[in-house]
Amino acid sequence: MILTCGVTVVMLSAGLLGQIVFPATGITTKGQAMLLAIDDASLPLKRNLCYYLTKPTVHPEPVLLPSRDNPHAVDYLGCHFYGGVVHEGGKYRMWYYPVSLGRNPDISPEQKKASDFWTAQLWLGTVCYAESQDGIHWTKPNLGQLLFKGNRDNNALDMPDALIEGVHVIRDVEEPDTNRRYKMVMNVFLPGGMPTIRTATSADGIHWNAAKQTALGGDFIEESSIYRFNDLYFVNGQTFAVGNNGRRLGRSCYVRVSTDFDHWLPEPAESFVLPDPADAGKTVEHGRRDETHIGVGAAPFGNVLVGIYCIWHNDDDFGKISGDFGLVVSNDGVRFREPVKGYRWLTAQDSAVTPVPGQDYPTILCQGNGILNVGNETRIYHGRWRNVNYSRRDAKPEDYYAEVALATIPRDRWGALGLFPGQAEGSMWSCPMTLPEGGCDIVLNADGANGMRVEVADERFIPIADFSGDASGAAAAADGLDVAVRWPKGDLKMLGGKTVRLRVHVRKTGAVEPRLYAIYLSSRGR
Repeated sequence: MILTCGVTVVMLSAGLLGQIVFPATGITTKGQAMLLAIDDASLPLKRNLCYYLTKPTVHPEPVLLPSRDNPHAVDYLGCHFYGGVVHEGGKYRMWYYPVSLGRNPDISPEQKKASDFWTAQLWLGTVCYAESQDGIHWTKPNLGQLLFKGNRDNNALDMPDALIEGVHVIRDVEEPDTNRRYKMVMNVFLPGGMPTIRTATSADGIHWNAAKQTALGGDFIEESSIYRFNDLYFVNGQTFAVGNNGRRLGRSCYVRVSTDFDHWLPEPAESFVLPDPADAGKTVEHGRRDETHIGVGAAPFGNVLVGIYCIWHNDDDFGKISGDFGLVVSNDGVRFREPVKGYRWLTAQDSAVTPVPGQDYPTILCQGNGILNVGNETRIYHGRWRNVNYSRRDAKPEDYYAEVALATIPRDRWGALGLFPGQAEGSMWSCPMTLPEGGCDIVLNADGANGMRVEVADERFIPIADFSGDASGAAAAADGLDVAVRWPKGDLKMLGGKTVRLRVHVRKTGAVEPRLYAIYLSSRGR
């Protein structure tokens, strides 16, 4: 405790109450922090080590399909995963936006007036809900809310907007008001057709209280995800950016920020933008270029966020556009970066949409709030959009199609740090971290962990004697998602409240190539 100008100020150690603090970013986590191998802010210094990104496994069949057996269904044409998945209480819950054939005649006069600009055969929205016990086999419960083409027997939510292009949902476990436990961001349309967002909150994820006004006034955005990170709310979405000297950049990822989910700052921030091609033939005016489609679909994991974005291969002919996934990380929720620049983490060929016999419609992959850890697996729910060019004479309305797919990796194994080819040993340093007062355990997600040892140094890289050299920590097993590190002389509780760095030595000791995917710091005081 100190006294300043007659005011009593209580100075709490940064490491109290199970908190792990990252001074370089200002991030504080409770319970567990994760140093991902692909996060070059957490593991910035490396010798003889390079990335080995993981190729995800794609489930052979889509996990959610349109209701093609019912032409009057809300999702007759498509189930678009501009959506979100939550896993709670042993149940998977999904919110997605449907596409039907033809306007819903049962909308209110106010909704009709607001949607008169929409003349296409495809009707977007409203919001649909599905649930599953295993995340593979999904049901569409009859919610009885929305009157759609004369029937309320459907899985649609009754929302204030008739046209909704995207819906993203999180379960906010830190929200003290249980009536606001679930939070939703919807892509709605202003009069005349400009997309923007409306927010909603719910106690159960089924009955929603939508905000009366759109969140950003008249600002354009098509969102890809919502997340809470470092006690702020973020919406990550697509806008049309303007670059150096006013040059148009096309689709680009930007974020909007809120402290309470009700009031959003008017200033956006650039989140992730692909390089502006110098070739004049690839300017946005000509259409042929790669862009970032609908923002980053991100998920927070304590001190880091992992996201995927659609690499939109733009073309003058819309029907030739396809979309692959890129992989990005962030340490502040605003700026994302690729571990390997330009890497296509999942291609449209890897996760191709159900085809139309005799047609060659491209696949556009779509991201949302679809990344979640369940047990020993990381699941990446995503959308597959069949891009139909209706200018083709042989194109039918029913050719339009969207489905939900699933890709998986072993938990948190987005990519590894491994030895250069031909090298036998290497090493890496972490960023500085302030350890919790109650101590913490260090656990490796690694293969070939028996060739790894962990040292602890102060923030200026000076080794701490009881945790370095012959007193370094050693892995308790050769391989695994959770390999404990054992210390021969001490306990990390001795370092509670101190700011330290970790140094990991990697050595090949047998036939297995050592691969480090993540380092976990688990507080004992949580």
